[in-house]
Amino acid sequence: MSDLESRLIHLLRSDSYLTPFSGQIRHRLEHIEETEQRLTQSKMTLAEFASGHEYFGLHFQRGEWVFREWAPNATSIYMIGDMSKWQVSKEFELEKINDYGVWEIHLIADKLVHGDLYRLRIQWAGGEGDRIPAYARRVVQDPKTLIFNAQVWSPPEMYCWKEPNFKRPEEPPIIYEAHVGMAQEEEKIGSFREFTLGIIPRIVDAGYNTLQLMAIQEHPYYGSFGYQVSSFFAASSRYGTPEDLKLLIDFAHAKGLTVFMDLIHSHSVSNEVEGLSRFDGTLFQYFHGGPRGNHKAWDSRCFDYNKPQVLHFLLSNCRYWLDEFHFDGFRFDGVTSMLYIEHGLKREFTSYNDYFDGSVDEDALSYLALANRLIHEIRPDAITIAEDVSGMPGLAVSQSEGGFGFDYRFAMGVPDYWIRLIKDFKDEDWPTRHLWFELINRRKDEKTISYAESHDQALVGDQTLIFRLIGEDMYHHMGMDDDNAKVARGIALHKMIRLITLGTASNGYLNFMGNEFGHPDWIDFPREGNNWSFKHARRQWHLANDTHLKYHLLARFDRDMIALAKTHRLLETSVPQLLHEDSAKKIIAFKRADLIFVFNFDPTQSFTDYRFEAPPGKYRMILDGDAQKYGGHGRLDPLQTHFTIVDKTDEKSQHALSLYLPSRSAFVLCPTTRDSPS
Repeated sequence: MSDLESRLIHLLRSDSYLTPFSGQIRHRLEHIEETEQRLTQSKMTLAEFASGHEYFGLHFQRGEWVFREWAPNATSIYMIGDMSKWQVSKEFELEKINDYGVWEIHLIADKLVHGDLYRLRIQWAGGEGDRIPAYARRVVQDPKTLIFNAQVWSPPEMYCWKEPNFKRPEEPPIIYEAHVGMAQEEEKIGSFREFTLGIIPRIVDAGYNTLQLMAIQEHPYYGSFGYQVSSFFAASSRYGTPEDLKLLIDFAHAKGLTVFMDLIHSHSVSNEVEGLSRFDGTLFQYFHGGPRGNHKAWDSRCFDYNKPQVLHFLLSNCRYWLDEFHFDGFRFDGVTSMLYIEHGLKREFTSYNDYFDGSVDEDALSYLALANRLIHEIRPDAITIAEDVSGMPGLAVSQSEGGFGFDYRFAMGVPDYWIRLIKDFKDEDWPTRHLWFELINRRKDEKTISYAESHDQALVGDQTLIFRLIGEDMYHHMGMDDDNAKVARGIALHKMIRLITLGTASNGYLNFMGNEFGHPDWIDFPREGNNWSFKHARRQWHLANDTHLKYHLLARFDRDMIALAKTHRLLETSVPQLLHEDSAKKIIAFKRADLIFVFNFDPTQSFTDYRFEAPPGKYRMILDGDAQKYGGHGRLDPLQTHFTIVDKTDEKSQHALSLYLPSRSAFVLCPTTRDSPS
């Protein structure tokens, strides 16, 4: 039996619903292997192939500068910049060195110096244009003219890594999603150094073990949240230097944090001077020709994943961020958009037929499989996460088991369902049975990361969970001595939502920065519509520091909740086991590891002597969301021990817990070895 056939059988055994599509799955697995063979020609490893960043772009080698660019439609290319006084000069003209469209220039050492600005003047039949080199590692924007240029970056001393051999701990990721620019109090763009000194200690103290950095690749429009990338190999200079980013990652590693980045390979900015669009005068150099090359919903360009040069560019980009900056993995953004020719827009994905109906871009699927293969070849301990809403089978299954190699996928339906509950249902009408279904609805053969909200739910036009729950009363009634009813409701539900999301999470958990303490504001980057204000593009950390406000109570609860999950290795255990669900009374109780989680979502009714079946034993409460130290009402005795009783009915005899369940509250019980009463 061939390796491919073995992988196919393994995948079909893990999900019998895939059996009718075995022929198409086999074709996709073959396509992956054929694509790798086409790229490597059996002459090199995939990692060796993915080294375009060491060939293209600007390099100082053997005492001279060497610059190379791929531009097959160009008729001539010149470097222009500080070294040429921004004039076209024969001295800086590139030579076309092969029929594939590779151009090259060699310059003596003193022709370029550290900090010089430059760009390319590319000419083609019928036109010309200025372009930023595709493999530029440093791109800066003039603060006055706002013009972007590449910059020679060759500092006198290379960064010396303090933690060069960091390996990601083998533990489930508890992710702190962060944006460096908006991670400070001041109304400005924050820096890598400010983040290193001010935010990483907060993340560590809060108990998170993984840092996800957004908007790292250079993007011309700050308000795009980093999703409209122009220079794929350049860390955004608006936050500082490459060395500053390396210091950030090094410092995080020293604190035990895994660091991975949002990787945008789903599309590219449509800008022509700053980006790759019409780079050599054609619209189809890196992208699909015709309408397929344009993402109408995102106003961006769509890569042609069938082209070897595009795969060379993107795979090299994966390796570059691992090699140069020591990132520990990637969250691949917009995977759904990549997977489907029509980007998955306005599709419900309610049937397996939706994954095999001819709408899948199999070249994109092959690229994602090869990217995962490459990343894990270079860094076996690296993690990759797919942001996919479609539920494509096999996406987060290892390639040895017939999948496409992502380590995790996001449970993107969970935050959407929380918003739907808050918007469309009265508190007393929350359908707890359907809520449970949504929390655990995931592919059993794939690892999943759950979250109650991410940056997506906080962008302008939407609202954070806490603001949806409380509204503008947050601005006036969060004082410790203020008994505002809407605030009390919001704080209680905020804790319950986060606890049940973490408690039912499959293999990982995510939080967006500031949401752990209920940051009140949405995210709105400076733009013309808000008069270029930074007021909502920052994090008000002082709210969590102020003991006269209730935000610090939410931060305390989040820290203790994360600590509980880590102490009891919650995300390393089997799936949660539902013990009891009562739709009428809004009760959910489930077992995870050796813990019992109990939730009463009813807004007004408390229940005494409420019984449900539970494993026999003695239990103590180890986390009480209603405790006063978390902003609750303190209705439960923290020292009480609970003993199961034998609950006899006409039909059977079972062990049960009999508990007091305060309205709108949640707590966690742990088995204890204390002796039972005589």
